[in-house]
Amino acid sequence: MIHIVLYEPEIPQNTGNIMRTCAALNLRLHLIEPLGFYLDEKHLRRAGMDYMENLTYTVYENWQDFCSKNQGEFYYVTRYCHRTPFSFVYPQDAEIYLIFGKESTGIPKEILKANLPRCMRIPMVKEARSLNLSNCVAVCACAVLDQLGWPGLSADEWLKGNDFLEQYGS
Repeated sequence: MIHIVLYEPEIPQNTGNIMRTCAALNLRLHLIEPLGFYLDEKHLRRAGMDYMENLTYTVYENWQDFCSKNQGEFYYVTRYCHRTPFSFVYPQDAEIYLIFGKESTGIPKEILKANLPRCMRIPMVKEARSLNLSNCVAVCACAVLDQLGWPGLSADEWLKGNDFLEQYGS
């Protein structure tokens, strides 16, 4: 199972988009307080749309609370390192946690420094400080899912059928 961890997220639209991504890709979401919004906020619901009923998520009081209740392979996404999410070999049989920091300041430097071998960065042009948080989650989650063979996910188009384009305009 792949887990997405948001350390003190601040922007409801980002978290709503991440909730939708987690529901669509069968990822578990972990939210570490304090949150910069209420979970019932309209922007959160709008971004998450009707995927919320398919989402499994847990809210934690703080970082220590999260760490005490979860075990597995932790990976930290930050702009302060050189490895990419594509450079790791993810274990097939472990719980994988991708940890993302708050939009304004990221993951606390003390946490990153204690876990340097598990820190990753998404490559980008030097003039860019960062990507949007929800985009980072999607990129990193897809890097892991691709390496693991997209477990439990389908490449088939079940709403309109796999042959939709072939029959389009017929």
